[in-house]
Amino acid sequence: MGVTAAAQVLPAELDRTLAALADPHRRRVVDLLSRGPRAAGDLARELALSPPAMSRHLRTLRESGLVEESHPTFDARVRIYALRPEPMVHLLRWLEDAERLWSEQLTAFKAHLERDE
Repeated sequence: MGVTAAAQVLPAELDRTLAALADPHRRRVVDLLSRGPRAAGDLARELALSPPAMSRHLRTLRESGLVEESHPTFDARVRIYALRPEPMVHLLRWLEDAERLWSEQLTAFKAHLERDE
């Protein structure tokens, strides 16, 4: 077998992505941001979280590379968050490789059982 797409992703990057997505609030933030960029305050209101709690979740998502922060020109105090696609693409490739491995294993197991019948 050659080098798979998942093998090209650094394990630490994938670990950061999975750790960030382990929290249900952060997964909900990712769901909301998948529809478009949003201000931190809007995210906090939609998830019924306090601003400090939302700030902690956004910091984790930012450090994992899942989101990026920008400031609109009209007010530098406002923070707008948007998804970065790369970590999710890497996660998808890793999942596809895992699915392919399990499919191959199950196909081989099925063939083994059918030989023994």
